Amino acid sequence: MKLPPLKALPVFEAVARLNSFSRAAEELRVSQSAVSHRIRQLEDYLGEALFLRGGRRLSLTDEGRAYLETVSAALGQIERASEQLQGRGGTRLRLAAHSSFAVRWLIPRMQDLQRRHPEVELMLEMMDDAPALSERVADAFITLHARQRGFTTEALYRERLFPICSRGFWQRVCADLRQDGLIDDDVPQRLDPAWLTRYPLLSASSIMGQPGEDWQTWLAAGGVRLPDTARMQHFSHMLMAHAATRHHQGIALTNDYMIDTADDPDLVRLPCYTVYTGDTFRFAYKSSRRNEPGLRLLRDWLLQQARQSGLLPG
Repeated sequence: MKLPPLKALPVFEAVARLNSFSRAAEELRVSQSAVSHRIRQLEDYLGEALFLRGGRRLSLTDEGRAYLETVSAALGQIERASEQLQGRGGTRLRLAAHSSFAVRWLIPRMQDLQRRHPEVELMLEMMDDAPALSERVADAFITLHARQRGFTTEALYRERLFPICSRGFWQRVCADLRQDGLIDDDVPQRLDPAWLTRYPLLSASSIMGQPGEDWQTWLAAGGVRLPDTARMQHFSHMLMAHAATRHHQGIALTNDYMIDTADDPDLVRLPCYTVYTGDTFRFAYKSSRRNEPGLRLLRDWLLQQARQSGLLPG
């Protein structure tokens, strides 16, 4: 078996992950010259440059990126095998998730995970964009990726949109509709979607990618065209639109993981239809690691929480 200089591999992984020779030296508790020596030794053995060095800037070459993917996975497997032999059971995990899903749904439930499975040591990485499925990023993911070679994905939530507003704003809407003879009941059981265009619409471009596209899509599902006279306030993220609804500024669209109106006295879910966005949030992990104790516990707990909270059908 012909192997590369093995002591150089963790050095290469650290430099690539930290994007710095000096920070890698600090983490590994060696001198920067020792780090440079190990990288040169590895590059000489491979006959390929692994890094592009331009002044103070450092980046991986194409060959370096490809090599890192394999090396980091191999080092991770060695680490996990050693932990299992030491009796730690491989229950230390990094989980990468969308920031909104993590903040609004996952974090409020993590105390339950700690209570049920205190042996699971979870490090949460919040991502603004869909996290790349790579062990360099995390051990497991909550992602919108449908599938990727070598990874198993399991559905947690099929995203759907519905309108909400503040309780005070809802009372105003009901009073207006009664005055105009559109409803008879104090609290209507169903609203015509066209009626909502009479009021300020709070749009979050993070939902569909473009300002106003969330409301256009939702209204179109009810056969309604967004009128040119509609008053629309644009926000980059759903969290900001939510804040505006709490200040009685209009009607916003949201989804099941962002809010539970049954437990929120300030917000009302309007009696209207729901529209599926086409996005499905999935739990993803390396298929080769499916039998690891920590991943099995985390997977089972996430699926149980998704069913219990109504994200997944029971």
